[in-house]
Amino acid sequence: MGDPRWRVTVDRTRCVGSGQCAGVAPAVFRLDTTTRRSHPVAEETAPDGELLAAAECCPVEAVAIRVLGTGEAVFPPEEPGE
Repeated sequence: MGDPRWRVTVDRTRCVGSGQCAGVAPAVFRLDTTTRRSHPVAEETAPDGELLAAAECCPVEAVAIRVLGTGEAVFPPEEPGE
C-alpha cells in the first residue's frame, strides 16, 4: 500500500480570498467567483508537495490537511499536547 490519502479543507470563515493557494496549486484549489473564497477541488487527494506548499503559504492559515482515516494533522502541525 502506498502513501495514505489526505483530506483537505479550507476554513471559509478564515479565508480572505488572497488566491495564493490556487496560485501555488491550481489543480487542487479554486476560488469561488461570487464569494472569492477558496475551496479544494476534491476533499480527498494523494499526498502532494504543491498542496502542502499551498497550505503553508496561506496568509491566514485557512487550509488544513489531515491523513484520511486517522485524522493525523499534516498541516498545520499539531503542537505537543493537543
